[in-house]
Amino acid sequence: MPRSRRNTRRRPKSNPRGVISILPDGFGFVQTAEGEFFVPASKIGGAFDGDEVELVPIRVNHDRPQAGKSHNQVGERPSARVVAVVHRAHETLIGRYEVADPFGVVVPSDRRIPYDVFTMRADNPDIPDGAIVRVRLNAFPSRKSAATGVVEEVLGMSADDPGMDVEAVIGRYRLETTFSEGAIEQANRASVCESDALAHGYRDIRDRFVFTVDPVDARDFDDALSLQELPEGGFLLGVHIADVAHYVPWDSSVDLDARRRATSVYAVDRVIPMVPEHLSNDICSLVPGATRRAMTVDIRMTPSWQVEHVEAYESLIVSQARLSYEQAQCYIDAEDAQHARLLARREDEPHAAMPLSDRSSELLFDALRSLNAMAHARMARRQAKGGMDFSSREAKVVLDGEGAAVDVRIRVKTDATSCIEEAMILCNECVAEMLRDAESPSVFRVHDAPSSDALADLVGVLHEFGYDREVAPERVVAGNRHALQGMLALAKGRPEEELVSSLVLRSMKRAEYRPRCEEHYGLASEAYCHFTSPIRRYPDLVVHRALKALIHGESVLSASQVESLSWISEHSSKMERIADACARETQEIKLVEYMARYVGQTLHGIVSGVTSYGLYVRFDTTCEGFLPVRFLGFDYFTFDAQHHRLVGQDTNRSYRLGQPLRVIVHDAPAHARKLDLRLA
Repeated sequence: MPRSRRNTRRRPKSNPRGVISILPDGFGFVQTAEGEFFVPASKIGGAFDGDEVELVPIRVNHDRPQAGKSHNQVGERPSARVVAVVHRAHETLIGRYEVADPFGVVVPSDRRIPYDVFTMRADNPDIPDGAIVRVRLNAFPSRKSAATGVVEEVLGMSADDPGMDVEAVIGRYRLETTFSEGAIEQANRASVCESDALAHGYRDIRDRFVFTVDPVDARDFDDALSLQELPEGGFLLGVHIADVAHYVPWDSSVDLDARRRATSVYAVDRVIPMVPEHLSNDICSLVPGATRRAMTVDIRMTPSWQVEHVEAYESLIVSQARLSYEQAQCYIDAEDAQHARLLARREDEPHAAMPLSDRSSELLFDALRSLNAMAHARMARRQAKGGMDFSSREAKVVLDGEGAAVDVRIRVKTDATSCIEEAMILCNECVAEMLRDAESPSVFRVHDAPSSDALADLVGVLHEFGYDREVAPERVVAGNRHALQGMLALAKGRPEEELVSSLVLRSMKRAEYRPRCEEHYGLASEAYCHFTSPIRRYPDLVVHRALKALIHGESVLSASQVESLSWISEHSSKMERIADACARETQEIKLVEYMARYVGQTLHGIVSGVTSYGLYVRFDTTCEGFLPVRFLGFDYFTFDAQHHRLVGQDTNRSYRLGQPLRVIVHDAPAHARKLDLRLA
């Protein structure tokens, strides 16, 4: 007798999963393996922005768009509801505390989280109404219950307090802002002690002309350069890095604090240093005119700037000059040393530089002109190997004494910045090769090749800007470095240059730290590490210890240090991502605050991102705004993901990536990272 189908065991159907992106309006979108789903605000199911969720598709009326949901045209993106949260992205939230006896209600500062968190007022009777707090969630919201939690920390008395917006971001990322008593005590005892350094084999090179080049507002100087022409021909490039490892021994109080932090954090209005300020801004900082312990890497180079020999050693140095990048550029552009000195004086700002003698100006002029030649030669050589050079414009928001945004300065890549960057890249490569060849345990900087799936997204960019006539899409998808270089070269000098550069960069995997030496894809380097910033990066400190071990021919790295390299690499990569996100978020908040002066005005921007739910528009200040699709006109827009554009079904009007666009700044919400835009 045949078996009934009704009794046949069926394989359970798996539901789509993905990370939900919730917009301030309350609805969300989830990109899954089955495609993108629209989630109405009423179907979020207790999920927070960034959570990984499981979905079930839902039926809608296919004869007309969902009421009030013109941003989701029926038939273009299937609708779904959240049935489960697979992984929570938030354990704590930052928000405004509101007294509502018997509760204290925390309203999240992040507008993408539409759920209040209830705490018991009796647990925190002293917290005033309106305070900014961090709350730890005990229970997440559901259809039947609200979110509940416990207040962990009061960050400020009011959202209007100066710097409170930045404080809230720092609190949300749970960054350490104070050092342990032991670390402070240890740091305060530190001193250079020149006689002790010389007695222990430090080489005295204080007669060399050493100088630093940094941003004008820099407070710590951990790298310095020297460059001299050799009598027999060629050059000797000296890279001198603060000897932080001498003051921060393994497992000391300062080391334990620095290891947890893993990096300094450069927020818009403050620096959260990795080591106490007595070290970062004083003893370890290569300030002009002061003797400092350093780790020196001497690189002997041919007249054509090829490396002939590398030597590393502990040294005593004195910086003879401190320049800003703007001043260094003056020396590169000037006709002679006297002219350079006059130009540099115009770029001088308070605390920007020390007065320079005629002799120092001459030495600087010669050194920077030679450094510029080296930088161009090294860049050309790296690009021939497939290394990529991304164009970028970095915004620096200027704040007044109350922490309010008053100006935006744009930093662009110049010959001066390239000089320093190329010298540091070369030094990092040389040190990495020394450690690799000696099979020394250490931490290396590794950059994997991008995935073909990520690179496939660039094919639409090739077609959109007409680059496909000169760059084969299949070579781009295959990850051919020279094809990607070709994209960047074609965009050079065009309006979309910065946009294309950012899209190519976005397709790359993120570089990370590993306890083994592997290729750095972006730099086309077989061996690379971070050595040049031990004041602000813990992996650099590890590399310094490993290099000292190699120099002395002894096992300075203990067994516990070697065993910790995997954890240190993973933790440092994680903390680097957190520090970058915090710095970027605080800059974006202040950019929006600055742009509030343009609310109601029409501005020219460029479409920097196209999604199914609207357009991202970028302005000259690097600030971005969002233009929802429902404000693009009385039409239904289809999202063409392959070509990065929205196309109106009735009007055939399209909005594409890189398109110049006139928009009205509708709103600049406080503490938000994006402007609200409308079509002009």
